[in-house]
Amino acid sequence: MFEGILLKPSIVNPGAESKDKATPEGVADYTLKLLKRRILPAVPGIILGPNQWHVSFSYARALQNTCLKTWAGKPENVKAAQHSLLVRAKANSLAQLGKYRAQGEFEEAKKGMFV
Repeated sequence: MFEGILLKPSIVNPGAESKDKATPEGVADYTLKLLKRRILPAVPGIILGPNQWHVSFSYARALQNTCLKTWAGKPENVKAAQHSLLVRAKANSLAQLGKYRAQGEFEEAKKGMFV
């Protein structure tokens, strides 16, 4: 039964009202610890290293957040929003390859995505 599923869990982050600021390394560490403790090895994939599963990423919010905030529903912001989409797509591509670095990122992209 478990051999036929793919999981798309959220990463482990401090809560929206937490004053603690998580580092990328801390988020990765806590997320992997949780997955290793709770997910059976029979599960063939997790949509998000080398471990028991093929690990990938779901980039929906990572692609959309900055673009939507830049656009803000205004026609005059379309070009800037398209540019931010290209920048985010490149950053996500680098992340998939393990080569992402945050230097030069838009300030908006560094903010949390809690609404």
